[in-house]
Parts: sequence; structure tokens; C-alpha cells
Amino acid sequence: MGNRTECALIAVCVIFLSVVDTAVAQVAYSVSEEVNTGTFVGNIANDLNLNVQELESRMFHIVSASGKKYFEVNLKTGVLFVNQRLDREALCPASSQCSVNLEAIANNPLNLFRIEVNILDVNDNAPLFRVKSKHFNISELASVGDRFQLPRASDPDVGSNSVRSYKLSPNEHFSLDVQSGGEQTVSPELVLQKALDREKQSVNHLTLTAVDGGKPPKSGTLQIVVNVQDVNDNAPVFSKPLYKARVIENTAIGALVIKLNATDADEGVNSQILYSLVNRDSDEKNSGMFSIDTESGEITVQGAIDFETQNAYEIHAQAKDKGLNSRSAHCKVLIEVIDVNDNAPEISLTSQINAVMEDAKKGTTVALITISDKDSGKYGSACGKLVGEIPFKLEISYKTYYSIVVDGPLDREREAQYNVTIIATDEGTPPLSSTRVFTVQVSDVNDNAPRFPSHVVNVYVKENGPKGQIIHTLLATDPDLGENSKITYELLDSPRKTSQVFSAVSINADNGEIVTLQSFNYEEMKTFQFKVQATDSGVPPLSSNVSVNVFILDENDNSPGILAPYSEHGSVNTENIPYSAEAGYFVAKIRAVDADSGYNALLSYHISEPKGNNLFRIGSSSGEIRTKRRMSDNDLKTHPLVIVVSDSGEPSLSATVSVDVVVVESTGDIQTQFKHAPIKEESFSDLNLYLLIAIVSVSVIFLLSLISLIAVKCCRTDGSFSRYSAPVITTHPDGSWSYSKSTQQYDVCFSSDTLKSDVVVFPAPFPPADAELISINGGDTFTRTQTLPNTEKKGSSVPVFLFSSSPQ
Repeated sequence: MGNRTECALIAVCVIFLSVVDTAVAQVAYSVSEEVNTGTFVGNIANDLNLNVQELESRMFHIVSASGKKYFEVNLKTGVLFVNQRLDREALCPASSQCSVNLEAIANNPLNLFRIEVNILDVNDNAPLFRVKSKHFNISELASVGDRFQLPRASDPDVGSNSVRSYKLSPNEHFSLDVQSGGEQTVSPELVLQKALDREKQSVNHLTLTAVDGGKPPKSGTLQIVVNVQDVNDNAPVFSKPLYKARVIENTAIGALVIKLNATDADEGVNSQILYSLVNRDSDEKNSGMFSIDTESGEITVQGAIDFETQNAYEIHAQAKDKGLNSRSAHCKVLIEVIDVNDNAPEISLTSQINAVMEDAKKGTTVALITISDKDSGKYGSACGKLVGEIPFKLEISYKTYYSIVVDGPLDREREAQYNVTIIATDEGTPPLSSTRVFTVQVSDVNDNAPRFPSHVVNVYVKENGPKGQIIHTLLATDPDLGENSKITYELLDSPRKTSQVFSAVSINADNGEIVTLQSFNYEEMKTFQFKVQATDSGVPPLSSNVSVNVFILDENDNSPGILAPYSEHGSVNTENIPYSAEAGYFVAKIRAVDADSGYNALLSYHISEPKGNNLFRIGSSSGEIRTKRRMSDNDLKTHPLVIVVSDSGEPSLSATVSVDVVVVESTGDIQTQFKHAPIKEESFSDLNLYLLIAIVSVSVIFLLSLISLIAVKCCRTDGSFSRYSAPVITTHPDGSWSYSKSTQQYDVCFSSDTLKSDVVVFPAPFPPADAELISINGGDTFTRTQTLPNTEKKGSSVPVFLFSSSPQ
């Protein structure tokens, strides 16, 4: 095969025909069978006057009627080449001429080119006899010149590559006579050249060789065995050489078709005749369809008779006598098959659009179908109709061709697809029918905008998070289909657009993922808002918006800061106390703030003291340093204290301040503790006015709320009082008081120190629930931060406000 492929000659013939006759190929090529895959056939781009650079953009492609891609086009060069193995005998088994019809389609603009590729035969098949050997029983009294028909060899190749001649091996008695049957077919006959003598030679072994006309030629052989028998000089004779009969298709097996009659002039066993069917090469397809009774000559049905498969049969019968040297005769029997209505119509889909637009006009073609019937005559005539209430109808185009067209309004939202049922019925008696269902898809038009689950989305992000993290994924839905439902997301460009927001986040246009562009600092920005627009890909596009609120969650990333007068880094502060100070004597008050919020800003104060120093203590929440006891002579005159201020975050951060407490003999030596604090000249600043207004406002609101709550409780029924415990107001020795009930508690704390007072109210949740810390120091500074997140608290609570004031 490799040598044949290498030696195969490729003939290329380009024929440009008139475009008037569209049924003829516009360009024709020739290529030998069995060539290698990839073999050049022709430059189709040049032959069709096409620009090679436009082949890809115009989606140039080859379509074969058989559905198999024997040929393909290189879109880079425009060359038509062999894509699959070509076997002429498989493609055109019963034709001397073999061609493959192709259609080349190019878009933009749409052009259709017809291409014919002639498959040239190569001598790749040797002649073959159906049987390996042939036996002849010939009487020794056979006359010189008697002829004996020999089997023909078959060769799938055509033309000069088919069987061209026969050769007989050299022998004494027989010669070979080859008769031409027309159309390049030859039939060999064995001719007796010299009388046989059984006593000299009872068996003759011959070899028949069939040779084709290929280069180099191929051959096949048949072994011939001639048995010489004694005299039986009269052969049977049929009543006529050609018999004709008719049989209805689907006739039962065993039914009589025709009875043959042959006679023999001999007597005795030499006149007794046996009938048989002889299968020649051309009769092989009829093998097994009929049988003959060896004694009576009756031919009966043996297989399934189908008019649509074969409407006529040609069989050959033989009559042989029973003589020792039996002689035979042959006749031909032609059997015609009569058609009956045994095939229902067939419904074939010729062409169908992928989908019909829901706004398609009445009369728009949806599909082309063909209704055919394998039967003949009126049995093969069929018509079709649609079943059910559907917005389509069936129109006849030409003979057996029909079109399914739109006959009413379509609405994809109501019905996205239709199952169109077609019934085809023939004109037989009784009529036969068949049903086929086609699915018609209704395509969408862009009439629905994308929708978000809600109009507002809240997103919570921890501060100090990494850049590029996905903080939220927005998902919009669109009931449309295809490109109409393909959604892209973008930050809406509106008059409220700020560089702060658009430098903080971005959004993935494909999946709606909101990604941070920076690390957030809660102390700088606690929340920001922006809008996102979801737009579909329809024409024209539709869109909708959603508002996104981003809340920054606080992290414990700020250490406490010591306020004046103890805020100078690295300095040692000195405070004097008299030797006569009693237990609980106020020494100093350390004040600190934390830029964080919630528990991250809830501070506690501790003294880091050497072991055994038990003279001073500090309020863990107030920061007030006081004496634990009276002085003694054993106490040191100078007491260095290191105050540690820690927040309540995880992990906890802290700051330290050093204070040297000096014991003096008299109060006249005590210096004021405000020596490091700036002193205001004004007796009453604007800040103090604002502080006073704020304290009064909060107090009034608190008292009004308390009175309203008590009034509501009093108005409830006894049953209501059974469900809730009565409110309780309690005073404490340190001057603070609390109001509590079963579900809420308010604590108000007043420091006994005249320098500072605090008001504490514990909070209710806010996402994330934080409280407010307001601190006012002696320097008239005003700081407001959120504190006390409730993520670790369960149950209800109320807002926390911390107010600190110092006299001027």
C-alpha cells in the first residue's frame, strides 16, 4: 500500500463552468484513491478566485453530502487536501465513475460553490473467484467442441484495472474461450479440444487464472477438477429457456412461486431429473430468497420478500439427470415482486432554524420537512398536517416538501418552546400513518432588566485587611436568555462619585466580586457608600442599580495614649504629698485615650510596682492614684511609680507613664499638679458651653425617656406586670446610681474626684453595635470614638456615652 501511495499520480483538472447551470460543479478535480492523508488536490482559493486572506474571516468551509469529511481546506493557503482515506470501491461499489460532490460555503457575503472530486481507480484489488475450486463431471463420449461454462472472477476495480483476460494451464484436452459480455465484462468457457478417455485419465486438474489490466497486473486462480464419466448422451431439456413469475411482497415462507418442467430423452436413471438452483456471481444477492424442490421443480419462497429492497429477482435453475455420466440443462427464471402498502410515511427534517424570535412575524419559516413513502403508486403518496393548538401551520412547498411557518403570536415568557407534532398519512387501503415531533425553540428579545435581590446591600469589612480581598459578591439575575441575560457590573459614575470611594474598591465586571484596592483604617473612615450598576448585553442594553453601604470594623491596632500633663515621652513626672496624708488621699489622676473603639478602647489602669510597695493604689477604671494608708517613718521619701494603661482588645495593647511621688513635711511644699497643663485665660470658653449644652440635653432626654418608660409600665395590666419585673433605682456609696429592669440596665457613675466626672450608659447593637466614647480633658480637647462592640455580648443593651469634664 505504501508503494502504491508513493507512486499514485494525482491528476488535477480545473473546469470553470457557466454559472447559469447551478446543478453543475463550478470546479472539478481528480485524485487517485488510496493516496496519503494530506495529499494536495487543488488550490481552491485560486480556482474560485477567492482571496486567501479572507478565507478565515468569511468562515470558509467544506460540506459533503455524505456527511463524511473526505476533504478539507487549509484556510491559510487555500489548498484542498485529502482528509480521510479514499477507497473508490467503498464509495462507489457499483459504478464505473466515482465522484464526491462537495459544497464550499463562504460568509459575508454568503456564497455557495459546488466542487466535484473524481476518485480515480488504482489497481489495489486482485481478481477473486467466489469458490476456490470447480468440479466437472464430463462423459468420455463428450464431443470435441463441447463447452462448459466456468465461474467468472470478480474485481472491485474498474476500467483497465478490472478483469481483462483469463488463462488456462497447459493441458492435452481442454482450451479456453473467453466471450466478451459487453461493457468490459468477459466470461470464460472451457472447450473440449480432444476426446476424453477415462481409461487413460479419469481426472484432469486444471488451473484457471484471471488477470486484470492494472500495471503491474494482479491475478486470481481457480482450481478446476474434471471427472471423466461414462456415457449419458442426452441432456435434460427445459420446456422453455425463460420462465416468468410474479410474487406479492411479504409472501409467507414456503409459498409456491412457479413450477419448472424439464424432460430427458434417455431412459431409466439417465432420464430421472434432479432440479437445483445455480448461484452465479451476479445472483449472490438472491441467495437464500428462493428454494426449489429437487424432484418436482417447484420454486418456493425461502426468505423475506420486500419490494422496497428489491423489486425483481433473476435466478438460474439447473436440471440434471441421474445417469452415471449425468448431463444438465439450465434456464433463467425472472420473478417480479408486486408492491403492497406495508410502509408508513417517513417524516424527515430537511432544515430547521435554531430558534425563532418571539417577535417573529406571521409567515416566518421555522423548518423545512420532507414526507416520503417507500411504497410505489398511490401507496407512496402521502400528505401531512399539524396537530394541536399551536401558533404554527404546515404549508406545502413542492411535491413532498413542506414548510412549517409561524401562524400566530409568540411569547417566550409564556412558552419557551413548542413541541410541534406532524402526522403523515398515505393513500393506501387501509391507510398508514406516522408521527414525528419537532421542538421549536423561541428565542428571547431583551425586554427584562437585571434585578438585584434588594436595593441596598450592607457590607462589613475589618480594618487593616489585605489589599485585593473580596469583601462581597453581588448577584443580579435576568430572566432573559443568552446575551440578553449576560450581566456585567460596574461602579456607577454619578455626581456623588468621589476619588475616596473609587480608590478604595473595584468590582469584577463579570462576576460582581467587590475587591478592595487599599487597606482600610477605621480611625480614618468608618463607612462609605457607592452604587453598582448591572447591565445586560442585549440590544439595547438594560440596567438596574443597587446601593452598597460598606462599614469598617474596628481592630485593636492603636495603643492607649497618655494625656497631659503626663504625656511627654520619656519624662518623669513628680507629684508631692504631705507626710500627714490620710489613707485614700488623692495623689494624681492618669488620663489616657485610645483611638480604637468598643472594647479595644476600654482602658484599665495598673501600677507596676516593686514587690513590697503597698503604699499606693490606682483605680482600674478611673486612673486615680490614692494612698492605701498613712505614712510611717519607715517609708521612703520618694516613691517611683510606673503606671501601665492597657486596653481590652485581643491582644491587649498598653502604654506606661512614670510618676515619682515625693513625701514632703508640709502642704506648703506641694506644687500644683497642673503645672504641665496649659492654662486658658478665658473664664468660660465655647467648648465649655458646648459641653454644658450637651450634658443638659442628654440629661433631659434621659429623664424624659425614664419618665415615659415608667408611665408605660404603669399603664399596663396586671398580666403585663407579671411578665416583667418592676424597675429598680439603686444608689451606691460612691455617689453613682443605676436604673434596671428585667431586660435593660442603665448605670450612671460619678467620680468623687472634683477634677473629673464620667457618665456611662451601656449600648444597644448597631452593625456592628458600637458605643460612643466622648472624653473632654482639661485642655478643652474633644474626642469621639465608637466603643464596645456587641459581637461578644448576648442579650439586649443600650448605647454607651462617656463624658469627662474638668474644671478650668
